[in-house]
Amino acid sequence: MTASNEAASGMTVPNLASSDMGGVDRIEKSIDIAAPPERVFALVSEPGWFINDGEYRAHEIDRDGDVSLVHDPVHGDFGILTVALEAPRLAVFRWVGEGAGSTLLEFSVEESDGGSRLRVVETGFASLPGSDADRRAALEGNSQGWDIELEVARTVCESAA
Repeated sequence: MTASNEAASGMTVPNLASSDMGGVDRIEKSIDIAAPPERVFALVSEPGWFINDGEYRAHEIDRDGDVSLVHDPVHGDFGILTVALEAPRLAVFRWVGEGAGSTLLEFSVEESDGGSRLRVVETGFASLPGSDADRRAALEGNSQGWDIELEVARTVCESAA
């Protein structure tokens, strides 16, 4: 995304920080949303809100303490640990499950120009199983996915009354 496209879309380009694996270990992106922080937080504090195909759909969620089993009708079941919820500013989750490794997802919401700025930071790619090439592919795929999911968040939050 060029700087002019970045300004027009309200989305920032990813910050891909280096790690010891010889690749990258961090995705950081943000988007401006014309909605109050409380509305944005209501969405991003829902475990698995970001599991979709570019269009938001509600999930059935079974909770056991801080762990949620998110049932998506298309993609299946996902375990998500709620690490922290600090309304209306911060929601932190970690993927949990069998042998797949785990990344940490941090969603922060701040008031910005009469609306909100939503930022996602995903870290932990260096700890994923597989080769450096596998971890880089996971990071690149997720980086592209966050472009889509942040647009979903903007659409959902701006269309809510």
